[in-house]
Amino acid sequence: MATQHEEDEAAVRRLIGRIVEGLEAKDVEVLREVYAADIVSYDVEPPLQHVGVEAKLENWAPVLAFLDTVAYEIRDLTVTADDRLAFGHALARLSGTLKDGSAMRGMWVRVTYCCQKFDDRWLIVHDQVSVPLDVVSGNAMVDLEP
Repeated sequence: MATQHEEDEAAVRRLIGRIVEGLEAKDVEVLREVYAADIVSYDVEPPLQHVGVEAKLENWAPVLAFLDTVAYEIRDLTVTADDRLAFGHALARLSGTLKDGSAMRGMWVRVTYCCQKFDDRWLIVHDQVSVPLDVVSGNAMVDLEP
């Protein structure tokens, strides 16, 4: 029998998996279900922070409009959870097919999740996505592979 700790970690993994499902289905409502109403998100696109679920969904909107098909891969997800807070980190890659049928290979990014349990429901209250930086040139290093 699983402990409460193990059940919470599994629930957070399923929650993060819903991001994959929502993106690949291009279903904004699935994405809406994983984020807290007041999420604070630090993503790779401006501005420096997105506050609230609507801002987070607006950040996903260009991806869903730009790509005909979406693939989202999460690799090496590590989750630590207690009874009400959880932390996770992983590598992620967004790729897919453009409207003209050509493939977009995508790039690997680093992502961190902070989740909170509200009653019996886990939600993402903060996420941060980053790209490694070449300090000398100031350029993002988008061609790295795990």
